[in-house]
Amino acid sequence: MKDGHTVDGYESLFAKAIGTFWGYTGCELVSMDDRMVVAALDVKAHHLNMFGIVHGGVYATLLDSAMGLAAMAARPEDMVVTSGLSVHFLTPVKRGRITAVAEIMLISGRTIMTKGTLTDEVGEACAAATATFRVLTGSTG
Repeated sequence: MKDGHTVDGYESLFAKAIGTFWGYTGCELVSMDDRMVVAALDVKAHHLNMFGIVHGGVYATLLDSAMGLAAMAARPEDMVVTSGLSVHFLTPVKRGRITAVAEIMLISGRTIMTKGTLTDEVGEACAAATATFRVLTGSTG
């Protein structure tokens, strides 16, 4: 979500996200469809660790959130939760905007596998990730 606007077709999903960790961290939705999500974050001082670079938890949060949204978009009537997350930290970021691109790799029964990449504002890869999501039975309601 950017400036209070949502991507067409996913308004109810983002209405739920406003007051959650997603909104608290400053994550923004750039684009979304049923196979791919692009999310971004403008790096602020509170995103940095004691060495003045973006904290690894921020990398993991943005990637997990983007990949989770991709999994939710693939199964909009179900609740999906992260069951595994692997992040590889490639390069540090000190400022600017970081962008995560998440894509569906596999949907099989109650398992969804995704991959994600995180880049800095000049397009350099900062991190790569994979995640597995468990589809829980029942509605997200």
